[in-house]
Order: sequence, then structure tokens, then C-alpha cells
Amino acid sequence: MKIAITSKIPESILGKIKELGEVEIHDSSTPLSKEEIMNMSADAEVLVVPLSDKIDQEVLDRAKNVKLVANYGAGYDNIDIAYAKEKGIVITNAPAPSSAVSTAELTFAIMLASAKKLIQSEKDLREGNFLGWRPTYFLGQELRGKTLGIIGMGKIGRNLAKRALAFEMDVIYTSRNRKEDVEEMGVRYVEKEELLKEADFISLHSAFAEELHHMIGKEEFMMMKDTATFMNAARGPLMDEAALVEALKTGEIAAAALDVYEFEPKVTKELLELDNVVLIPHLGNATIEARMEMGEAVYNNLKDYTEGKKPRNQVN
Repeated sequence: MKIAITSKIPESILGKIKELGEVEIHDSSTPLSKEEIMNMSADAEVLVVPLSDKIDQEVLDRAKNVKLVANYGAGYDNIDIAYAKEKGIVITNAPAPSSAVSTAELTFAIMLASAKKLIQSEKDLREGNFLGWRPTYFLGQELRGKTLGIIGMGKIGRNLAKRALAFEMDVIYTSRNRKEDVEEMGVRYVEKEELLKEADFISLHSAFAEELHHMIGKEEFMMMKDTATFMNAARGPLMDEAALVEALKTGEIAAAALDVYEFEPKVTKELLELDNVVLIPHLGNATIEARMEMGEAVYNNLKDYTEGKKPRNQVN
């Protein structure tokens, strides 16, 4: 069995996968082009890909021998699931329990970075502009007493709420379903419109679905306080990036902190030019703990397949 892996993965995981078959790996974090992915998968039976590799109809048609595509990550919106099902190709993902904690920590970190103006002030220092302590030099704000609004109360939202409560923030949330266990922690449920109007920090944590494309756009930004900070560590297409730029430029909102982008890995040029935005390169679950758990899940999916079992993380 030939296994094609289109990105560098942890050595210990690679070693285990090599026990299952012949492995061809692109041992680099530099993404392959679509043509290179198609060439690499042409004679493979199993294809292991990161979330950033788009596996569409054209790739699946070229991969004539592929029976399993194993995503190295919990998400799988990079793969044409429906078309894969038509072709009888199994798709698996790689959920990691640590991922929710890692992403919640990253979200809290960019909220702190934005509130305390850490990125801007460090840049100022590196440029030689720090002349000593001054009463009004890079004034930020405390999180204590501020309201955090969480859109989408899944595992990441829960972990973020716990951390915000520890910082004495008020936490509100909106979600498709009420979460009694979360409300017992002291988190208050509100409708989306109320959250947008009330929150000082708004954090997006909905899973991506086509009907949620641009769920945060011009109308939503106009509802927010002009002192609000918008954060997205979920999926880029959930927000209208052009509308976000406009809201930041016109002062409809005060700041943004982003880990994901609508046209990732491309980042809207105007965002790069704004100094009221914290920009992080999709590092939400970029921790040793989470990525090793994902690797183990990929290995287990492949092992199940080689043993003739249904892969434990099959999604189609």
C-alpha cells in the first residue's frame, strides 16, 4: 500500500505510519501546488493532507487509486466530501482533545495582546522609539469587568469562557442550542443581536458551514460598540474580511484580533497596513500536545483501514 503525505509531520508519527506501507512524503512545511498534489496522489492508495490542502473534484479524479484521504486536523472543509462519497473514497479527520484548550488559549492570548497593545508597543520598542515610562504611552485596557461575547459555544467556547471568568470578565454567549452546564458557570445566554451590541470583545467560534458564510459582515459590525474588539480563531470565511477592514477604518469598531483569514493563506492587504489589528498565522491549535494527538488519530485511521475496519474518525 502506497501512502502519500503532502506535508511535513512529526517524526514519531511518520515512523509509525511507515510501518503500514510504502510512504512518499513532501517533508517540508512549504505547501505543494495543486498540480504537485495531483502528481503525488496519482498512484497512491492513501492520501494524508493538512487542512490547508484543497482536495477538490479535480484532485480526486486524478487520484485514481486513492481509497482513503486522511486529514491531519479536526476540520475537513478543505475536501469535497460529497464528491468523495460518490467515488467511494473514505474521508477521515483527526480530532484532538487538546485542540480545544490550545485554541482557547490562543484566543485569550490575542485578546490580551489587543487589549494591552502588545504587538504595536513591541514594534515601537524595536524601532528605537521607547524613551522611558510616560503616563500616556501605549495605554491599553483591563479585561476585568469587560464583557466577552462568544458566538458558538462548543468545546473551544467553553474553555475560553473558563479563562475569561478567571480574569473577572462578564461572559455572554449565543449558540444554536442552550448549554446548561455553561450557564451554571455564570455565563449568560443572549440572542446574537444583543451579544453584538453588548460585548466589549466578540469571539467567533462557530464551525464552518456554507450557510454561515459571512455570518459576520457589514450589518453585524455596525451593531457592535465603537470600542469593541472582534476576534476570529474559527474559520476565515465566517467573516466578510472587506467589511471588517471598512469597520476598522471608519471606527465602527476599535480593533480586531485574527488567527484565520477569508482567503487563507492570503491576507487582505489593508489588514496588514492597519495598526489596530493583531494578526496571527493560523496557530490556534499549534501546540505539541494537540498536533501529536492529531497525528495519533491519523495513524489510527490508517491502521483501521489496513486492517479492513471502518476508520474510527470517518466523516463521510
